[in-house]
Amino acid sequence: MFLGYNTNGLAHHDLFDAVDLLAEIGYRGIAVTVDRGVLSPRDASTPEQLDRLALLLKVQNMRSVVETGARYLLDPRRKHEPALLSANADDRRRRIDFYKHCIDCAQQLHSDCVSIWSGVLREPLDDEAAFARLVEGLEETVDYGAARGVPIALEPEPGMFVDSQARFIELLERFPSEQLRLTLDVGHLHCQGETPIADQIVRWQSRLANVHLDDAVAGHHEHLAFGKGEIQFGPVIDAFRRIGYEGGLYVELSRHSHAAPEAAKAAYEFFKPLMEKGAAADA
Repeated sequence: MFLGYNTNGLAHHDLFDAVDLLAEIGYRGIAVTVDRGVLSPRDASTPEQLDRLALLLKVQNMRSVVETGARYLLDPRRKHEPALLSANADDRRRRIDFYKHCIDCAQQLHSDCVSIWSGVLREPLDDEAAFARLVEGLEETVDYGAARGVPIALEPEPGMFVDSQARFIELLERFPSEQLRLTLDVGHLHCQGETPIADQIVRWQSRLANVHLDDAVAGHHEHLAFGKGEIQFGPVIDAFRRIGYEGGLYVELSRHSHAAPEAAKAAYEFFKPLMEKGAAADA
């Protein structure tokens, strides 16, 4: 396993400057959040940007995942809309087409996965109808990814329809495809009381494709810098090591862009001894 960083915490940086900065600090991976100026489907320069990014990642020997959590890319007035749960079929099609764009980007970058959400249910709809709508969109998205060798990893997100690991289980009961993988956010587990975190890591090891790291306080969905919350990260890193996880642990500090170089360096220095301690024990 290795440390990476999400570009949603580098919102004021040029994409290529961000890659160089993270590599200089010591990160070995980057979670690329597709957004304005970052591989946007609305930008004619995206094909050229993809070519440059693929080459730069190779030069810097960095792995990647593609993230789809841009707040206002598809709708400038409604955060994270449209979604797979939107009432209007044309809106759902826009979200699926966006996911397909991200999958195409991930294929060219040789990314480990594309990470997605369920979205928010914004109308009165019973669970069966809502899950049916979600599964319909997931089927097309997952099939498109599978045909291109790109895993799709769903992240349970507080406030959304699939907001927890418990809700993810309900989804799998209706859509048991082995092709649907999991993005596990450590902070989400803690803030929602789905603990011990180490037990969740072991439980979900067979579906795990992507990991987000952030500190948190129980009962509050806020991504905090490490040491500002309540999570004990030693057992967390040990659990990933025990299951033989070989993917990225991506720091997600989306509200720290105003001090991104300092935040990225502090996060790396926080985790480096934890990673080295386990590596030394394995030697």
